[in-house]
Formats: sequence, structure tokens, C-alpha cells
Amino acid sequence: MDDSLTKDEYEALAQIRKMRMGERPSACVARNAKALIGLKYITRGKDGAFMLTEKGQQTLFVKRCIDGLRTMAASAVTTVAPAKLESDVAAFLSKKGLIAPHTAGEGFELTARGRESLADIESRDSKP
Repeated sequence: MDDSLTKDEYEALAQIRKMRMGERPSACVARNAKALIGLKYITRGKDGAFMLTEKGQQTLFVKRCIDGLRTMAASAVTTVAPAKLESDVAAFLSKKGLIAPHTAGEGFELTARGRESLADIESRDSKP
């Protein structure tokens, strides 16, 4: 079974992660709920609310880390201010040696290892 998710399904996971108690799910969440439950990324509680499973949390965290690396690479090419990362993502990427504190000012920059990892990820994503 192929567990690759669409952009819409990733968006639904992100919305579930940020959803407050008692809040109605968006159309995006409702549209993707059946598939995400079937793939065991989310569950439905007794109160009817959607919750991320451990698999869903890990998948979303990995996506946030990869998106963070891509954002940092893009901001390094442009003259825009350094990219801001969520604290848990920055801590993980820093611990793995993929980013380092920016030498001039605030924020982080990609390390050589981070650029290699991102190039590897990009090459895997471009394969059919």
C-alpha cells in the first residue's frame, strides 16, 4: 500500500494539528478524513473530534522539517531576511547538524550536511 499523501491531505493533517477543542472541522479535513483514517494518520474520538495518531504526528513533523530546509535554502539564495523556523523544528535540525546558528545576526543557515540532505530529498521527490 502506498502511503504517499497529497498536498490536500497534508493540509488536512496540519489543520487537525492546530484545531481547538470543540472546533468544527474544515471542508478540507472532512474531505480527506476517510482516507487519513484508513491510512491510520488520524482517529476519531468519542466526541467526534479528529486527532492525529503517532504516525500522523511523525509524518507532519518530517514534512515541517523538510519544508523548513527548503525555506532556508530559498532564503539563502535571495537577499531576504533569514527564514524563521518553529522551535521544535529548529531544535531537531540543529541537533542533527543540518542547520547552524547564522554567523551574522539572528536565525540559522544550512550546513553542508543540510544542503546535501536537501539535495537528496529533492532528487527522491523528482523520481516518478
